[in-house]
Amino acid sequence: MKKASVLFVCMGNICRSPAAEGVLHALAEKAGLDLHIDSAGTEGYHVGERSDSRMRSAARKRGVEMTTLARQVVAADLSPGAFDLVIAMDHANLRRLKAIAGGPLSEHVQLFSSFLDDTWPTEVPDPYYGGEDGFEQVLDMLEAGCPVILETLGRCGDHGS
Repeated sequence: MKKASVLFVCMGNICRSPAAEGVLHALAEKAGLDLHIDSAGTEGYHVGERSDSRMRSAARKRGVEMTTLARQVVAADLSPGAFDLVIAMDHANLRRLKAIAGGPLSEHVQLFSSFLDDTWPTEVPDPYYGGEDGFEQVLDMLEAGCPVILETLGRCGDHGS
């Protein structure tokens, strides 16, 4: 069986989605799970760049390393066989994914907030233009939702050990 996989998506792939990739990777590693975890942006503004230094710094303080380089999502990423879950950080990126797919999205494409309880916002806010507290809020949300994603991936298929 193929290992379970997830793709996190935000706009530029330098703040929210690579942080989610890092948080889920750290959780999976701690649990001894072998998953395919990736992230991408709906726009190509930052392709090939490292994640935002403010997000890397905030994540590092929590023991999360962010090492990937930004890439843009492509239509093939959205086909049902490519990833078990494709998780958009907000409604705007979910709409953009629909445009990239060229039609309706299958149910394996979801909003990150579907893995959070009702006490959290319905979107992971983009911290790029805000202060340091925005990066912390995003990480709080990711740390709350990623354990639920791990459980969901466990139901999607064999994620190895």
